[in-house]
Amino acid sequence: MAVEFTDANFEELALKSDKPVVVDFWAEWCGPCRMVSPLISELATEYDGKAVVGKLNVDQNPEISMKYGIRSIPTVLFMKNGEVVDKMVGASPKQNYAAKIDAAL
Repeated sequence: MAVEFTDANFEELALKSDKPVVVDFWAEWCGPCRMVSPLISELATEYDGKAVVGKLNVDQNPEISMKYGIRSIPTVLFMKNGEVVDKMVGASPKQNYAAKIDAAL
């Protein structure tokens, strides 16, 4: 199951993780975000134990969204050791996200 990142838990769950982290920045009103959402859930299940995969609602968590300069959604950040190592903006096929996760493993 995908992790629900928030301004309050982001440091603990994402920045301090010893595994690669995938953060999907999204909002309920965003059409392409609704296309990406089930892919993120599938990836969370497939990479369970290997990577932390989750979502961050930009409307409810503006602090983290601003910190990472999120201007378009969906934006998916790929992080390792607390640093952004890759980024995808816009909807994309599942295999593209999986390839980025594999590269970070």
